Amino acid sequence: MDAAFHGFGPEVFAWFAGLERDNSKAYFTATRERYETDVRGGLQAMLEELSQTFGGEVKVFRQQRNLRFAPAGSPPYKTRTYGLLYDVPGPASALYAQLTAQGLYAGTGYHQLARDQLERFRAAVVDDRAGPQLADLVAAARAGGLEVVGESLRTAPRGYPRDHPRSDLLRHKALVAGRSLRAGRASVATRRWSTSRRRGARPSRSTPGSTNTSGRPRSRRKDAGGDGPDRARSSASAVLPPRWR
Repeated sequence: MDAAFHGFGPEVFAWFAGLERDNSKAYFTATRERYETDVRGGLQAMLEELSQTFGGEVKVFRQQRNLRFAPAGSPPYKTRTYGLLYDVPGPASALYAQLTAQGLYAGTGYHQLARDQLERFRAAVVDDRAGPQLADLVAAARAGGLEVVGESLRTAPRGYPRDHPRSDLLRHKALVAGRSLRAGRASVATRRWSTSRRRGARPSRSTPGSTNTSGRPRSRRKDAGGDGPDRARSSASAVLPPRWR
């Protein structure tokens, strides 16, 4: 199997659309070659290539759901394929990416905060030095086109004033920044940007409707027939190439 990253063509997103229509073992078995080669294999190859720039180890999660404690009749497969770069050098540990029928998502942050982490996060938010810095980073991420999300309370947590100047951050119980790149649009196209970025060159433009990194339409192969990261990096800007930020 070719381990190089060649992008995500329309057949990848068509595979997810098919899975959403027919989430069954029969569909998965009939299209397993597509899944292993273009879906899971493509995501694995992308993360491996990114690890050459950011470091860290690659993990791609299972497509099968854990049905041991699921209600009867639950679909056997997840409708997204996702993975991590974990143990990334620096103050944080992981970068996250996922594929769905809608396109590619890349993000980083804290998907879940343990109680002790949440206490430290809130202390940092109200701190006179760290708090404004965090607010500026969040504002810069949003201004750069990233979506900053995360589970949050309706009001400031108990013990904190509701009119605190950073109450919007205080309400967060998780904080993730990322961006969705929709399938079928030129802006979703992935590029061999890591080498270009090191050389100071702009990434090449790819073909609309395909995420081929070379800028040429990729050839089609013949068809063979819930769980996010617990920890991730605190700034999503490193996940995306310059044209995506």
